[in-house]
Amino acid sequence: MAHVAPEARDRLVVRFGSEVLGWCDELPDLVGELAARWDLELVAAGGGGTSRVFRCVRRGTGAPVWLKLTPESAPAREEAEALRAWAGTPSVVTLLAEDVAAGALLLEHVEPGVPVRQQGWNPPEVAALLRDLRVPPPLPGEHSVLRPLSHRIRFLFDLADRRSAVNAGNGLDAPAVLGRARARALELAESGPVALVHGDLHSANVLSGPGARTVAIDPRPAWGDPDFDAVDWALDGVEDASVLERRVERLAALVPGMSPERVLGWCGALAALIAVPRVCAGRDDAETRFLTTLADG
Repeated sequence: MAHVAPEARDRLVVRFGSEVLGWCDELPDLVGELAARWDLELVAAGGGGTSRVFRCVRRGTGAPVWLKLTPESAPAREEAEALRAWAGTPSVVTLLAEDVAAGALLLEHVEPGVPVRQQGWNPPEVAALLRDLRVPPPLPGEHSVLRPLSHRIRFLFDLADRRSAVNAGNGLDAPAVLGRARARALELAESGPVALVHGDLHSANVLSGPGARTVAIDPRPAWGDPDFDAVDWALDGVEDASVLERRVERLAALVPGMSPERVLGWCGALAALIAVPRVCAGRDDAETRFLTTLADG
């Protein structure tokens, strides 16, 4: 079960380079070692372009847990630090054990655990999540491994540049659009408040939890403006500027400390990251046209 299939290897190579293939070859032994250490039985395997994830049960109790492994130790160290900082927050998945040198995290199982992307969401529900991520507001410590939000911004735009170069077309000057958007995003990142940012808080990374609560998973954490985490929710499905403004105002009214002006600024700066891949893929729906206009300022 721990063997990495060819299609999964291809996704990992895109993110980490061909050297990740050695890690793929060694993964079954590492998973076996961790399963023995943490008393796990593997049930199913999965993962995307940055990690392999295994659904497991605890031997003896049958309690479900998740084993997550990444080829590089730095992402595991960063995620572990953020999850420890949010340890008292029921809206973030619980870290049960870690071996960050091996790129391994053991995470709680969230029940029922359906991504909100599949079932829809509402502003009060999202606002509760955003509030929980801000309270208490952790600040950078002397030994923090997390980097500034500007580093995350540069990574996202570098990735978008590479992808648009491969899939350019449809009359869009992608380098120019992304260049202007990058400058706007970096200006926001370097001028705002500093707090712990999830960094990848889209609707596939938020699960339905017990009761009406939602639970965030898979952070790409950084130190920076927490309003960054509201962007995916503000933009989701929006086709008109007035709708965007009303949604942002409603969220800000429910989340103490959120700045509507900064959230709208982040939406304008980051819209290019959504619009450019859509246009390059030939999409011409109302939402894509609005995002393209927003990205152009």
